[in-house]
Amino acid sequence: MDRDQALDLVRAQLTEHRYLHTLGVMETAIELAERYNADRDKAEMAAIFHDYAKFRPKEEMKKIIETEGMDKRLLEYNAELWHAPVGAYLVRKEAGVEDEEILDAIRFHTSGRPGMTNLEKIIYLADYIEPGRRFPGVDEVRELAKDNLEEALILSIRNSITFLMKKNQAVFPETFYTFNELVLKNRS
Repeated sequence: MDRDQALDLVRAQLTEHRYLHTLGVMETAIELAERYNADRDKAEMAAIFHDYAKFRPKEEMKKIIETEGMDKRLLEYNAELWHAPVGAYLVRKEAGVEDEEILDAIRFHTSGRPGMTNLEKIIYLADYIEPGRRFPGVDEVRELAKDNLEEALILSIRNSITFLMKKNQAVFPETFYTFNELVLKNRS
């Protein structure tokens, strides 16, 4: 599937605002892939499809999580997490994408996971720093991403955890595990 076909499929699933976000994630992912020696085409495809399931009904996503052997703990946390693993499933089923690296980058773009691949880090970070994003701390992460993928990822995860904690929302365990692994690995 080429870029235009993928964008057409995704556009039909998204609002105009979310589609523009997706284009920003795509361009950012391509830049990061080129900067950090990742597969440009896989980064582009994962970025295009990263929010494929974003606007699916919660009941549909819940059923897919329950019936397709996904981590049931997801159901205990904010439903905003669901579109990533459900999206990976639907992108395989509906769009015919079979590349596991692309699917994993989609699957873990909201929660992260210990042992993230370079591609997974790029999609997580591209989603966080794409040019349309405007929130406290994003500019600092953008600057870090120019020179240090790992440090930018650590700061983006820290910011996300802090944001959720300030709102008294539970943080998915894999996100904490990802943060801890990165901090321990990158300790000077």
